[in-house]
Amino acid sequence: MRFQTSQQMKLGQHMKLAPRMIQSMEILQMPLAELRERIEQELESNPTLEVAEIEAGAGLDEREGASANEQALNIEPESAGDFARLDEYTESNPDAAENTYSDSRVTRDFDQMPRTRASNSGERDAKIDAMAAAPARGASLSEQLLAQWSLTDVNDRVKLMGEAIIANLEDDGYLRVEFDELEERSGQDLRDLKPTEADWELALQAVQLLLEPAGVGARDARECLLLQIDALGDRQGEDRDDQISVGTEALAVARKLVGEYFEELMKNRLPKVAARSGLDLDQINSGLELLRRLSLSPARRLVDESPEAVVPDGIVEYDEEEDRYFAYLTDGRLPDVRINQEYAKMSADKGVPTNDRTFLKKNLSNAQWLMDAVAQRQHTLLRVINAVLDEQREFFDYGPEALKPLPMKTIADRLGIHVATVSRAVSEKYLMTPRGIVPLRSFFSGGLSTDSGEDVSSNAVKATIGEIIEGEDKAKPLSDEAIVKELKERGIEIARRTVAKYRDQLGLPTARMRKQF
Repeated sequence: MRFQTSQQMKLGQHMKLAPRMIQSMEILQMPLAELRERIEQELESNPTLEVAEIEAGAGLDEREGASANEQALNIEPESAGDFARLDEYTESNPDAAENTYSDSRVTRDFDQMPRTRASNSGERDAKIDAMAAAPARGASLSEQLLAQWSLTDVNDRVKLMGEAIIANLEDDGYLRVEFDELEERSGQDLRDLKPTEADWELALQAVQLLLEPAGVGARDARECLLLQIDALGDRQGEDRDDQISVGTEALAVARKLVGEYFEELMKNRLPKVAARSGLDLDQINSGLELLRRLSLSPARRLVDESPEAVVPDGIVEYDEEEDRYFAYLTDGRLPDVRINQEYAKMSADKGVPTNDRTFLKKNLSNAQWLMDAVAQRQHTLLRVINAVLDEQREFFDYGPEALKPLPMKTIADRLGIHVATVSRAVSEKYLMTPRGIVPLRSFFSGGLSTDSGEDVSSNAVKATIGEIIEGEDKAKPLSDEAIVKELKERGIEIARRTVAKYRDQLGLPTARMRKQF
């Protein structure tokens, strides 16, 4: 066997995403609140970036801080190379290889830098004030329940077992763990007690009766409702803000329905329940009205799970004179940042130590790159929104039923950008329109053709199905097959299984479950 070595040359092209390009795409994808947090992180760690404080009567030139690099990014309004300029900027500024967001050590020599930026003439630090005013983390469900349990008057044995039960409750307050497993998960102190199943039942009963809200510690939905009904009966006559006003008869009916006919109730078989229970439909409906006011997961009231406020990235308004819709961004919510000119001058001053100048140049490049990336994001987002306004004009005129199929590729081809760029631009973005706040991504969907040859988006079909169900006779709700026929009369022909799929996506139950007696 013969071994030999040789040399050869090979010419090829490879596509490689620079770290800055990846971060540019991440910034494009960020919703407004997250982008604001990202900018504040950079303000916190980058001494060369500052918030522009605009004085009354200041002109536009005074508002804009001078760039640390005279070759800063210049965004042309109709340019197709949305991120190519950022790539070119990165190549021309090799010192800005990383920034705070990529876990760089930008504060390496910060202690040695002059603190001109922090001189506020004795004024309070706004960031410190904001941090001090931030709400504290709310207590968890188990923490609140354990605080209540510590005040109960039970013996030490029951108290120790109750603590184990509370520690194993799920987020909705249910206990879905068997007693044997509870004992295995507990500490040695509790295992030494060798509790029996009757002991566990007693401890669980104490948890269910002594802790609030009623329903905590239930093992299933039926038990949860029964605990709440019993609590309502015990509290009759009490003056409480959270007390549900209800009659004694309705309480008795509700308890009978849940205790004896829960399965039939869940299947909406009310005539069958009436025949077996001896109750008439009016009595059953009064019991159901009470049950609708109860909760299947009352423990969630203890935990603040208020949804985050949706901040629209753009606002759409109608111009009556020109008969068109126009959009603008809500970028006024973002901090108005600029380059600190004193540090920019220091970076070019040869009298400043070399290490300090290197540190400043790197941070100046980071600051300039972030400003350019944010500006590029705003530019790309506004172009996408304007293209959507042109493509989906009927939605703003007539509502969701007029949505047309709109693939992202259509917008990408129109703007001369990649489909992935469109996808990132619309991700988690919202528009405030004359028809309410709408997710930007909802304008993009597939669709089908009507009998007249027009294209209808799947979202428009869903809206039509919702409208049909909302207007149906609740005593005789429409089946999926009947909805198919109703859609066909409106020129939309789809299969029954498609109707069932869209109905499930809308969160609407079957005809049997929608029927009212």
